[in-house]
Amino acid sequence: MSIIQPGFSQNPAESSANLRPALGLALVMLAICGGIYSAAVTAISGALFPQQANGSLISQNGKLVGSALVAQPFSAEHYFHGRPSSVGTDPMATGGSNLAPSNPQLRQRVAQTSAELTARYQVAATDLPVDLLASSGSGVDPHISPTAAMLQLQRVAAARGISPAQLEQLVQQHTELAQWGLFGQSRVNVLLLNLALDAQHPLP
Repeated sequence: MSIIQPGFSQNPAESSANLRPALGLALVMLAICGGIYSAAVTAISGALFPQQANGSLISQNGKLVGSALVAQPFSAEHYFHGRPSSVGTDPMATGGSNLAPSNPQLRQRVAQTSAELTARYQVAATDLPVDLLASSGSGVDPHISPTAAMLQLQRVAAARGISPAQLEQLVQQHTELAQWGLFGQSRVNVLLLNLALDAQHPLP
């Protein structure tokens, strides 16, 4: 003895009749949401924000030098340095270390970085900006805090043969304030700062 659930039909013809409009609706929504909508948004963003829509790429003299959205591993003394990265600033392998603050491996890495920075800049460990010790969640954050940039003034100025006052003015010019004065914090894009540094104060 079979029990027929209310609202369901065992008639093949009726089931087929219900299936056709369902498939038709699915195909229409797929075309709208997966094709028309995506194409429209891409076209509008490309027209209104062409720089951002194409990855905020930066070119100099016809040569691509990077993106304002992706950090680069600067290590030379005559450049400002960015944040540590758990992925080597590789944009194809973004991510954090996912190590807990209690993890011995993370503690050892931070302690080593802290010792190197305190020796280099002759400051107490408690005066080090946290963004020079901790990697970002993406591993490719292109920004540092103004405090982290100011900490590097003497080193970069000495390597460039310029006064710290000249360099401080450049850092201030490249300090981005919080979005609309509300969201985020003041920050400095390391790549843009170093490009301006090369342009205005080339190596002696």
